[in-house]
Amino acid sequence: MPDRNHDRRAILTGYRSSVPRAFPAARVTALLLSLFACACTLTPAERPVTTVPLAAINSATLDQYRGAVARRIMERNPSYVLQGTPQAMLRSLVVVTFVVDSRGQIVASSVYRTNGDDEAESTALTTLRRSAPLPQPPAKLLDRAGHLELFEDWLFNDNGKFQLRTFASPQAQTLD
Repeated sequence: MPDRNHDRRAILTGYRSSVPRAFPAARVTALLLSLFACACTLTPAERPVTTVPLAAINSATLDQYRGAVARRIMERNPSYVLQGTPQAMLRSLVVVTFVVDSRGQIVASSVYRTNGDDEAESTALTTLRRSAPLPQPPAKLLDRAGHLELFEDWLFNDNGKFQLRTFASPQAQTLD
């Protein structure tokens, strides 16, 4: 009795040999099209959900609260505050980010941007911490965790005194 698998292989082998082979360019094109189709079905990673309340984005209430925080920092650190016009070429600009809880306590703070002036960075962080507790933020500005993240800029003259950008005077126009 003949082997059925042997007969099938012979038939399939014969079938394959009778079909003309595809051109290499056609195979490459088919491969590229299939890869493109696969790439189109990939789902992009989800963006993290922002926790900034809508009421905090560009609101008058947020500006008022920033002003209250800046006033508190200046009131608690009068010997560091620059009176008058900042010099034309500032010694340093330190941007500090800090998180305030619903009671006005500073939960976290760090230097966000600086020119590398360690003394100015230290002064900015120290004067912020010395100002705690800050005024209580309005409830509508708090995120789900009961926090509010803020940024403030400390503008330093050569003498080590600063103004906060929230209330800063215009800088001098000449280097004298």
